[in-house]
Amino acid sequence: MKNEWIDITQTISTRIATWPGDTLFEFELTATKEEGGAANVGTIKASLHTGTHADAPFHYASEGKTLDKLDVNMYIGHAKVVSVVGASEIGREELEGFDLRGVERLLLKTVNTASPEKFPTQINILKENIGPFLKENGIFLIGTDQPSVDSIESKELLAHHSLFKNDVHIIENLLLENVEPGDYDLIALPLKIEGADGSPIRAVLRKI
Repeated sequence: MKNEWIDITQTISTRIATWPGDTLFEFELTATKEEGGAANVGTIKASLHTGTHADAPFHYASEGKTLDKLDVNMYIGHAKVVSVVGASEIGREELEGFDLRGVERLLLKTVNTASPEKFPTQINILKENIGPFLKENGIFLIGTDQPSVDSIESKELLAHHSLFKNDVHIIENLLLENVEPGDYDLIALPLKIEGADGSPIRAVLRKI
């Protein structure tokens, strides 16, 4: 099928890796046809940052908006995928060589092989100078195939706050291992959960 949608979402299961100390994903059928129910009905328990997910500004800034207050159009539209594989830190210096004219949503491919069921010992992080750079280029959404834009040990969350100060929103844990760099249509809608600091998303790309 020509120009079909590419799923770039991690599959959520009880085997999926979660942030150290965060709520593990649980799923169970609380009613089943087999047991005489009218339908199969499932229940889940999970961190809002499980798998491929969007961060709301409220996640890292108490004055930031919760997810239900964000413009849905932010997560739908043209996106550019760039490969920065080999860079352990990504900022102005690593991105200024790319043609970002007209780009509003930027997705960073930092690894060639993903392991959603194994939490990484080291994260390819974003530098503090990336926020101003993205704003200068008119980019308001950044996505990464890493579980965070900051390191596992970070308490200051410098990259998160740099993006927040420059009105750039965040998607994490994208699955980009089979995606070639280039221009795409993106749909990456979070759930509309009142007061939420984040939400799992179903993210898909279509080559332009």
